[in-house]
Amino acid sequence: MKIYADTSVFGGMFDKEFLEASKRFFNEIDSERFVLVTSAIVEAELEPAPKVVKDFFSKYAKIANVVEINEDALHLQKSYISSRVVTKKSMQDALHVAIATVSGCEIIVSWNFKHIVHFDKIPKYNAVNILNGYSKIGIYSPLEVISYDNP
Repeated sequence: MKIYADTSVFGGMFDKEFLEASKRFFNEIDSERFVLVTSAIVEAELEPAPKVVKDFFSKYAKIANVVEINEDALHLQKSYISSRVVTKKSMQDALHVAIATVSGCEIIVSWNFKHIVHFDKIPKYNAVNILNGYSKIGIYSPLEVISYDNP
């Protein structure tokens, strides 16, 4: 299963609130439960991050499918904005969802509960996806995709 991780998921490894679930998520990446997909936008957003976060991302960038931003993703991003899923202030968030969708991921994971993982936003992102000829995408926090069978 292809799963896109946005910037917040990498940063979650260094946030007390999200640490445990983030660790479990990356353990499942390590055990090859998921095929990790991320993007050039994550790399750019992590540029000002502390070295420890950038180093952690670098480890996973070596095994991930790092997707470039393309015209299809930019078009879908604009569709999210024009359909008022999010405002122009959240263009980067819309771009994460667009890249994940266009690259054929089944799931995007994020700790962004305001603009991505939100009960009101998820059906709107998926409605725009369908109107633009794409599949629906599962939008979850890492808490919702990790296995609870193995600690």
